[in-house]
Amino acid sequence: MFKIGEFSKLTQVSIRMLRYYDEVALLKPAVVDHWTGHRLYSVEQIPRLNKILYLRDSGFNVAEIAQALTLDDCALLEMLDHKRLEIELTIQSEQEKLRKLAIAKDGITNQKNEIHYQISVKAIPAYQVLSLRKTVPSYYSEGELWHELSAFADAQKIEITDNTFSIYHDTEYRERDVDIELCAPVKKCGKAEHPFRFRMTEPVSEMACMMVYGDFSNIKNAYIEFAEWLQNNDKYQMTPPMRQIVHRGPWNEKDPNKYLTELQIPLKQRQSDLT
Repeated sequence: MFKIGEFSKLTQVSIRMLRYYDEVALLKPAVVDHWTGHRLYSVEQIPRLNKILYLRDSGFNVAEIAQALTLDDCALLEMLDHKRLEIELTIQSEQEKLRKLAIAKDGITNQKNEIHYQISVKAIPAYQVLSLRKTVPSYYSEGELWHELSAFADAQKIEITDNTFSIYHDTEYRERDVDIELCAPVKKCGKAEHPFRFRMTEPVSEMACMMVYGDFSNIKNAYIEFAEWLQNNDKYQMTPPMRQIVHRGPWNEKDPNKYLTELQIPLKQRQSDLT
């Protein structure tokens, strides 16, 4: 048997931590001297201590370590895989925070060189399109919809023309359950199969259009500038649904700084301006 100081030196774990592991019942001393109260440890406890240490260093909390110590090797491996996935998701989340910090920093340091978006108002005709409309978990799910639409068009040998676009049918920004319709202009209609259909999109007599260059993160600033434009041109009010055309994106341009996105926002004149 080893006194706690001896065991601490042999295992390279501080006395403070050994006492803590005793308090939370992860590693009780092999024997506590009835007369002196000294904690005594045995060499057989070292493998358990080592398991506690690698679980701790892998991000497990006390409750998780306590559970892991009761598992067989197969169940423990499954628990380790779950923790690995949890850590990977945390890393992705933290990387996204770093990206947003960089954007915020760039915005502050370049305030004097803000990008100004040219806003024009034009009429948009009706289009004959192959349409796919679904409610999806988030705006990031749109890419999966485009893959689905492309696969259907290829299987049906449907020729898609240029200027495919997205229609966002929600009247507000949504954090989840987003109603998106993809529209691919076609020269002629084919055989529709749910959820795909052929239809004519609605013409828009007055559409505010903005070309947004660079990373998709620039789109937010474009909407802010449109809000300022709308306030200065108060004869107009925006109406749903908004549209978006990605002329250059991840599928045809490797450099996000060279992306080109067109935002289209339907307008109508206020009643007071029509009388």
